[in-house]
Amino acid sequence: MQVGLIGSGNMASALARGWGDPILCTDVDFARAEALAAEVGGEAVASNAELARRADVVFLCHKPDQLDEVAGEVADGTTPIVSILGATPLSALQAAYPGQPVFRLMPNVAVEVGRGVICMVEPKGVDPELAAEVLVLLERIATVVKLRDGQIDAATAAMGVGPAYVALLVEAQVDAIVRLGIPAHVADELVTETMAGTLDLLAERDGDTLAVRRAVTSPGGSTARGLAALDAHGLRTAFQAAADAVVFGGRR
Repeated sequence: MQVGLIGSGNMASALARGWGDPILCTDVDFARAEALAAEVGGEAVASNAELARRADVVFLCHKPDQLDEVAGEVADGTTPIVSILGATPLSALQAAYPGQPVFRLMPNVAVEVGRGVICMVEPKGVDPELAAEVLVLLERIATVVKLRDGQIDAATAAMGVGPAYVALLVEAQVDAIVRLGIPAHVADELVTETMAGTLDLLAERDGDTLAVRRAVTSPGGSTARGLAALDAHGLRTAFQAAADAVVFGGRR
């Protein structure tokens, strides 16, 4: 399946690196498209219309406010469209591409290393063979979770922005122990390896976070004191506020 990417920014690049296959790509900054094609293989194409003619599936990775402009170049009634545009519901996509099969996705940047999460809205009545082909393509780089269109924004508050939150948590822990005398490069290794190992442990225990916490926490011990400090300083409240900001902040 020949993939065409309209837009060659961060998320498009992450998808292309994850697949590792030659792609067709465009961008308003043609040099950026050329750089991506040179990195992963494939070709930077002169126009969106040409890309749509040559691709088996077109991924919309451009800015959301360019939806109608790009659709005017690409909409042809046949090529499957896969959108990763933020805050753009399936109804708007289908209005821009009437008659074409349109999938809505929300990926995160971990697709670059084949460990991403992709939330997918599958259009009603889509050809089962096409849906299966798209799913196989996506499952090469991510765990795919099918959702209703109205659930995408809430899911984004965890999986879409999640890599940034995890990176911030690592950064904060590194800073904390560097302040206590651990060399920065050692702190980086301690924290990142602990994070990775804990995620593997959670997977082995079917996501039972309470069991993992209890396995580490002795009554009155150092872990209990640390967890109490995090609660006292509003860790859970901060995450709820962040989720609300992600989902509702852009609507104000």
